[in-house]
Amino acid sequence: MSESLGSGRPPAPEQKPTTALRRRLAELRGPATPARPLDARALAALAANPGCRRRALLDGAGVDKGALAEAIGSPSAAFGQSQFAFMRGNAFEAKVKGDGGTELLRLLHERMGKGAEPPGQALTPDLAAAGPEGRAARTALALREATEAGGWALLDHPMLALEVAGSPAYLEPDAVVVHPDGRWTVVEIKSFPMIDAAADPSKVGAAARQSAVYVLALERVAVLTKGASVDHSVLLVCPRDFSNLPTASVVDVRKQLAVTRRQLTRLSRIEDIADELPPGTTFDLDGQSGASLATAVEAVPAVYAPECLAACELAFHCRGRAREQGTVTALGRSLRGELGSLTTVEEVLAAARGESGDPADPTVAAVRRAAALRAEAGAPCH
Repeated sequence: MSESLGSGRPPAPEQKPTTALRRRLAELRGPATPARPLDARALAALAANPGCRRRALLDGAGVDKGALAEAIGSPSAAFGQSQFAFMRGNAFEAKVKGDGGTELLRLLHERMGKGAEPPGQALTPDLAAAGPEGRAARTALALREATEAGGWALLDHPMLALEVAGSPAYLEPDAVVVHPDGRWTVVEIKSFPMIDAAADPSKVGAAARQSAVYVLALERVAVLTKGASVDHSVLLVCPRDFSNLPTASVVDVRKQLAVTRRQLTRLSRIEDIADELPPGTTFDLDGQSGASLATAVEAVPAVYAPECLAACELAFHCRGRAREQGTVTALGRSLRGELGSLTTVEEVLAAARGESGDPADPTVAAVRRAAALRAEAGAPCH
């Protein structure tokens, strides 16, 4: 894992959506339907599948994808923690933050202290306020005050705000630590284990994408705070081996941060996606048949991958369509990347049989070689 890197260049100003765009998004989800708020998990899922125009548009418009999936007759993909895992995670987080966050601060100083004095009595400001907007304002004030004080501070479940396609997304990281030198570090506490100092790469990747969203939101506050900077590495705290004792690793989220920035830029231009829809397209659940809604959904291009099953309510619907069309993305992004210009299963099989494809194409040659080896392996012995 990499060390902390500092904040780098300040974030570019966000493009404010126009009134016309906000009106257009309201029409898409239904004028009487409140927008479904975006959270860090939804934004991280967008970053994980940046090519899916369908998810970008539906999330940007605040459409309830779970209700939409049910309305078009497709089961909504179930994902998230079980009740047992949720309770175990809460218990572990309470243990890590116990005694004023002593153990959490010790781990952070050990991994990311940069020669600073070990934390003694850290500030733990009260972040209570009315509603998410009030909590976000209170968090911004606490961050500024802690930075000016020049000591250690631990913000437990701060509230951060990020403007996404005209709607505020309120984000709640597990913790943010303010260093004596003015650095702000996101802390993510997860209940999956680190065994021999290594955790499940897929789970670490998901945590990194989610943490990158928090870092992006923090940058919006830091740019207005004198002497503040935001780490582009986060502290991931997990149980050590098979115990309930905490350990930590530093996770570099620069790559995930760059992808998230690009996705938010794309969301600020979702009017371009909406303009390509047939006239009258809407995802309003009131007064529309399932067939009409299905037609509206299919009007927006999607890029399905197996990873969508863990992050999107429409995953089963998109998987069914991908299988009907025979797209190789349904078999995984890595395979899709290996197959180059061969985008469907039928194209791959035709190339393997020698019925199509340029023999000089390395992908076609590799597929034909694989088919020949398979035929040899299945041939009877003489």
